[in-house]
Amino acid sequence: MQQTASINRFVTPVSVQAIVIDLDGTLLHTAPELTEACNRMLREMDYTPVSQELLASYIGNGIGWLVKRALTGDMHATPDAALYEHALPIFEKHYTELLLGSKIYDGVTDGLDAMRAAGFRMGCITNKAARYTGPLLEGTGLMNYFEIVISGDSLPEKKPHPMPLLHAAKFFGVPIDKLLLIGDSLSDTLAARAAGCPVFCVPYGYNHGEPVETLDVDAVIVNLPAALPLIKRA
Repeated sequence: MQQTASINRFVTPVSVQAIVIDLDGTLLHTAPELTEACNRMLREMDYTPVSQELLASYIGNGIGWLVKRALTGDMHATPDAALYEHALPIFEKHYTELLLGSKIYDGVTDGLDAMRAAGFRMGCITNKAARYTGPLLEGTGLMNYFEIVISGDSLPEKKPHPMPLLHAAKFFGVPIDKLLLIGDSLSDTLAARAAGCPVFCVPYGYNHGEPVETLDVDAVIVNLPAALPLIKRA
């Protein structure tokens, strides 16, 4: 999937009631643990390890696609089903061991504190499986900021499908255009535009190696605190 920049759909400061935030590449720097788990998997399977930079470009559509890309060296190719079924639990074993090494990005805690103080309700929407999402949020102390956490396997569809955003808006009881998504990737912007909600992106995350400025976003923010001047309570 590709998306090109277009005229912003929402004018800042955007009037919102609730904010949902992506996890990998937005709240937490998880690439080192994900890429190391991939390389441990490849070594255990007698495959040649891959550069962390290349593996990081594979992040963003869930662990299933990360493993497929690591096995094939291609963003869209699908490996032999038996090979994938053999590789996935090996990756999961190593990732579970490495999981809590992930670090909070600079500004995240300050941004969440400011959003909460301003009265915005908050949630987390990620394509990461729930069995990793919960321990990560708990282990980093971020869980208490969020009223709802929607993981990649919480609903029948995940980003870039709009379902998680529509589900969150219904949970908060707010119109979809009053829900702001803050993310870091094409999957986030596609989901937001399909749902009909505003979207900001941070430039430091995982957008398959492409700059977020090329995406259809309402704002690119250097960190979470930078969102505050661009939003107001609806």
